[in-house]
Amino acid sequence: MLVEERRNHLLELVRVRRFASLPELVDQLRVSESTVRRDLDQLEKQGAARRIHGGVLYTGVSPKLPHFDAQQPAEWDKKKSIAAAAQRLIEDDDTILLDGGSTTYELARLLVGRPLHVVTTSLPVANLFASDAGSDLVLIGGNICPRSGVARGPYADRMLSMVRVRKTIFSVAGVCDDGFFNNDLMLVETELAMMRAAAEVIVVADSTKFGHQSLTHLCPLNAVHQLIVDDGITTEWREKVRAAGVNLIVAETNTNTTV
Repeated sequence: MLVEERRNHLLELVRVRRFASLPELVDQLRVSESTVRRDLDQLEKQGAARRIHGGVLYTGVSPKLPHFDAQQPAEWDKKKSIAAAAQRLIEDDDTILLDGGSTTYELARLLVGRPLHVVTTSLPVANLFASDAGSDLVLIGGNICPRSGVARGPYADRMLSMVRVRKTIFSVAGVCDDGFFNNDLMLVETELAMMRAAAEVIVVADSTKFGHQSLTHLCPLNAVHQLIVDDGITTEWREKVRAAGVNLIVAETNTNTTV
């Protein structure tokens, strides 16, 4: 079996099972443990899998999420840098609430394997944590958006009213002078419920979102505690965000560090 063929087979095994132990993979592929480890190293670099104690979890993009696949490589670089900055704000044993935006999904991939209490409105995010024995998972139900796999609407809002978390983290479709916007009315109502459930509200948004409105106004700039963005944000917008009293974290796209 060729190397590329073997790695594709390995990835498919992990994707279907969501979690696989090292002995299982050795047995299925009929290769040495060291070969499987090398292949897993490569898959981890690609972000398709993540090794944890006892085996490996699938962390690749869900094939049922076309809006993720539509993102351009440059946009993914921004999102990955933002996700790397966001994960440094989360402590072990934190209680966090995550939505289903593409940047939040990148964050979730980085958090798999850590001891956390995770609440999410996103089916894809829940899938990442479902096989992770190190985390507790609560999935919020409701009306599911077929494009993103995110629950929203009155049932989701009611469930969120019974939840209390330390940090809620979500993405937005637009950032303007009068605040944050999203393109789904039901989603905005659910995000407001997410904000009410949290002691700290963190927004993740790449720099392409700034200066753009979307369908529905979510909240003013000063309604959130922290905003994480890539280094493409303009000086003007840096000043506006800080003037609103929001802690701004700028993630360096190439080095995944913050300033």
